[in-house]
Amino acid sequence: MTRKLFVTTALPYANAPFHIGHMMEYIQADIWVRAQRMLGHEVHFVCADDAHGAPIMIAAEKAGKTPQQFVAEIAAGRKQYLDGFHIGFDNWHSTDGPENHALAQDIYRALRKQGLIAERVIEQFFDPVKSMFLPDRYIKGECPKCGAKDQYGDNCEVCGAVYAPTELKNPYSALSGATPVLKSSSHYFFQLSSDRCIEFLKDWTTTAGRLQPEVLNKIKEWFTVDEHGHVGLADWDISRDAPYFGIEIPDAPGKYFYVWLDAPVGYLASLKNLFDKTGRDFDAFMADPDVEQVHFIGKDIITFHTLFWPAMLHFSGRKTPNHINVHGFLSLGGEKMSKSRGTGLSPLKYLQLGMNAEWLRYYLAAKLNARVEDVEFNPEDFVARVNSDLVGKYINIASRAAGFLTKRFEGRLSSDVGVEGRTLLDGLRAHRATVVELYNERELGKALREIMLLADRVNEYVDQHKPWELAKQQGQDQVLQDVCTVCIEAFRVLTIYLKPVLPALAAQVEAFLRVEPMGFADAQRSLGAHTIGEYKHLMQRVDPKLLDALFEAPAPAAPPAPGGEPLADEIGIDDFTKVDLRIAKIVKAEHVEGSDKLLRLTLDVGEGKTRNVFSGIKSAYQPEQLEGKFTVMVANLAPRKMKFGVSEGMVLAASHADEKKNPGLYVLEPWPGATPGLRVR
Repeated sequence: MTRKLFVTTALPYANAPFHIGHMMEYIQADIWVRAQRMLGHEVHFVCADDAHGAPIMIAAEKAGKTPQQFVAEIAAGRKQYLDGFHIGFDNWHSTDGPENHALAQDIYRALRKQGLIAERVIEQFFDPVKSMFLPDRYIKGECPKCGAKDQYGDNCEVCGAVYAPTELKNPYSALSGATPVLKSSSHYFFQLSSDRCIEFLKDWTTTAGRLQPEVLNKIKEWFTVDEHGHVGLADWDISRDAPYFGIEIPDAPGKYFYVWLDAPVGYLASLKNLFDKTGRDFDAFMADPDVEQVHFIGKDIITFHTLFWPAMLHFSGRKTPNHINVHGFLSLGGEKMSKSRGTGLSPLKYLQLGMNAEWLRYYLAAKLNARVEDVEFNPEDFVARVNSDLVGKYINIASRAAGFLTKRFEGRLSSDVGVEGRTLLDGLRAHRATVVELYNERELGKALREIMLLADRVNEYVDQHKPWELAKQQGQDQVLQDVCTVCIEAFRVLTIYLKPVLPALAAQVEAFLRVEPMGFADAQRSLGAHTIGEYKHLMQRVDPKLLDALFEAPAPAAPPAPGGEPLADEIGIDDFTKVDLRIAKIVKAEHVEGSDKLLRLTLDVGEGKTRNVFSGIKSAYQPEQLEGKFTVMVANLAPRKMKFGVSEGMVLAASHADEKKNPGLYVLEPWPGATPGLRVR
């Protein structure tokens, strides 16, 4: 029976390029998808950028861009990674697309109609300078348990304590440094703690084959009843207050969906976007009971995908996922890879070094299984597996036989290779069902071990018959042709088995063999009296020096400047000239009502008009000290809309790295003789 599959990977957050963890997940899913397609199944493999939320809004503001511009620039860099590692998504979309706005709002309306949305007034921290409610990760302070300083608003990285942001001692905003104030706001909650949701989720999570045993054991704690009769599953706050980059909640001005509500809806939106482009009926496809919805995710987002997501879908009248496939983290030396800690493997650097993408695909596949286990990247093991297995056992089968066929027999294969040859080939073909089943079950490491054991059999046959010696003997041409034909046929069968893992190499093999793209069914037949093309070397061995370069530590940071703050990364002259620095005259300076940090400056930059700039220098200057003075400003900074008006540039001022320990701001002032509009070069 032909399966109909809707397959996704977790949506990457659109605030940074891909990291190696993304690549591992995409490679695992891509291998599984390719195996399904080789079996003749219908597969729709999609993903999208997770584009909403406070972190993106804040990062965009710091970069002087709109959130849409910021996300678009991140999205523009995705293709080089996906193409580079042969990851074949059918569609890549964004959660800020119109499909996601419409679907998220429709799901919310359906949940509200079901009586599962509750409105409650809550108190949360508000930044009086930024005029916004603060997400937990943007509130810092002293841990209420151990007293550690500079801890986030949800948990302590020193003692591991979990707490509410309001429990922090001496809290401050990570955005402005201001002391946050408690402010009431009306929020919307999805009532996951309701009996209806709990009963549904208990049944859904325990359906055979839907979740891995380790995942089921993990989420069982959410259904545990405490001594007060309360279930661990609490209602879910699904709203955020403006300003927020996200999807507006219907009939709730100034309220937006929390990013984790609309992010998984992005799976559906990406598929709908694909179907709209190809003329397929999205609603009919999703209503088809034969359609299987399959998600590949990391173990850090289990809760959202196994509790929130299926409940949202079920109670909005939609199909729920059939399988949630969870994997562990990628580690190096026993420590989770982290770019910020300098323990990462940069996928882009890997490609830029000229390393073969399929070395990494093969190595990761050899380490992956169907369980929720971390994968250890060991550079020595990487070199050994690629050089010994992939090149030494597999590639060499073709390289040891193909040349004799093209030079001595014009590339023709024997039509009959005799009993011994047929026995070997039949033995390889007999393992097709096992290999296919291992791919289906995501037991990729076992599948590759099975294939390499088959390659060992072929190499034993080669060593036994020694085609290089047969080629020197008189009257052995037919034997030579038969032996080399067996080698090429065996190589073809092994290539079919490896094709989900090595799609680019398989395409090269298909071109060399002069055959159409191969599926698993092609392993069962013989090419017969077929003519192959000229063999060209298919894969180089790994030079261990490449691994040294890949994991080479970044250049040491520049020494601290006299003020104690390290110098920024080196830039080129082109980077510098992008910033247009101009001499400006401060025509007027005044206090800003409602702000304890800002002064409003009216600046003459030699344009025949004045500019309005808000500058956070109130702690250091009175307005009368500034009027009539000259200073330096960034003239080509994008205008920034603030609570008090639009700021049309930035005045330059110097300060210490730690402004709390060393307060003081010093506005830059040029020497006498400078006039408004002069460019600083």
